Amino acid sequence: MATKHEQILKYIENLAVGEKISVRKIAKNLSVSEGTAYRAIKDAEVLGFVSTIKRVGTLRIERKQKDSIEKLTFAEIVNMIDGQVLGGREGLYKSLNKFVIGAMTIEAMERYTDAGNLLIVGNRDRAHELALKRGAAVLITGGFDTSDHVKRLADEKELPIISTSYDTFTVATMINRAIYDQLIKKEVVMVEDILTPFDDTAYMETTEKVEDWHTLQEKTGHSRFPVINKAFRLVGMITSKDIIDKNPSVSIERAMTRNPLTVGPKMSVASVAHMMVWESIEVIPVVKEDLTLIGIVSRQDILKSMQMIQKQPQVGETIDDTIAKQLDERNEDSGEVSYEFKVTPQTTNSIGTLSYGVFTQLICDVVQQKLFSMKKRNVAIENVTLYFLKPVQMDTVLQVRPRVLEMGRKAGKLDVELYLEGILIGKAIVACQMMER
Repeated sequence: MATKHEQILKYIENLAVGEKISVRKIAKNLSVSEGTAYRAIKDAEVLGFVSTIKRVGTLRIERKQKDSIEKLTFAEIVNMIDGQVLGGREGLYKSLNKFVIGAMTIEAMERYTDAGNLLIVGNRDRAHELALKRGAAVLITGGFDTSDHVKRLADEKELPIISTSYDTFTVATMINRAIYDQLIKKEVVMVEDILTPFDDTAYMETTEKVEDWHTLQEKTGHSRFPVINKAFRLVGMITSKDIIDKNPSVSIERAMTRNPLTVGPKMSVASVAHMMVWESIEVIPVVKEDLTLIGIVSRQDILKSMQMIQKQPQVGETIDDTIAKQLDERNEDSGEVSYEFKVTPQTTNSIGTLSYGVFTQLICDVVQQKLFSMKKRNVAIENVTLYFLKPVQMDTVLQVRPRVLEMGRKAGKLDVELYLEGILIGKAIVACQMMER
């Protein structure tokens, strides 16, 4: 029989998309406590069934597909521009394909406006009506309202009509920025993208014995398993080290390691890689906030995903990408490799000198490239010590010289020096670890 928590989640899943929900309403309809209803709504938000929006409330939404991450929903537009929903609230979770600026005649607008578009326009009622009839949502700039007839049409078509106090240029810039940010997010691989799901995870229960560990090890070929209780919550990890010299009849609960390291589904793969390198662990459990096990991530999963990321074309460029692109490799007469970096306005601080943050990132990028040339691909920067830095002016070209101080199979230390016209202006020591197979 399903628990109350599972019943509430099923109830929410069966609601119509766009329907508004509340803790009090669910508690009353399903005869549960408000605390139970609140926890279920939070869980539903993690699962992608609902979303809470300022000034709108908590709504039942369609679960976003991975391949449409670069698309924005109308609800996200409302949040972004401090908008007010005038009508068509039930269509807030539809995605927009593109936006159209309504600076044209009605006749021309008819040719350019299609279903799934967002028409950005001022107080032109005829344009609002035309867009809705063609299947497009409407964003009214300048803080203007629209007619009751248009609002009724928006409700009927389930297409949002939104009003904002911003002007058209500002709104278009904000939406462009948001789309670009989404493209950057698409490149950041999360744990949920690579984990082995719970249904495919080999796990043990607290009631099992050490002899059951041997059976599971022979069946799967693995030696590390998460341990869960009857509520499917993680309580420990059991490995071959834990069961050495243990009697086969000893319970797993007595032999396991308690309070193991865990990660959440929304954690980045890069962060998990650092954890696994520093803690020297091969498998890490993935859990919800209440420690319910939802899968595992192995060192092999991390390595495969990191190698996949390196082969992917960048579609959204971050500041770090910009810095890396400005590095030019140079071969010196001594046979050593150095790098040149031009200080652009974008990389300076408020007084026109090289930003401290950019300087640190520059050091890290040079170390990454140096180690990459030495066939060390998966590198975790552990510590950067900057102990000398002079102000560097805009439009100057720096020469960066990395030098290996010591290098082992799993760890290394490098000295990095920055020169400007042959004069030493910066120096750092970088310690790092390598994540090899």
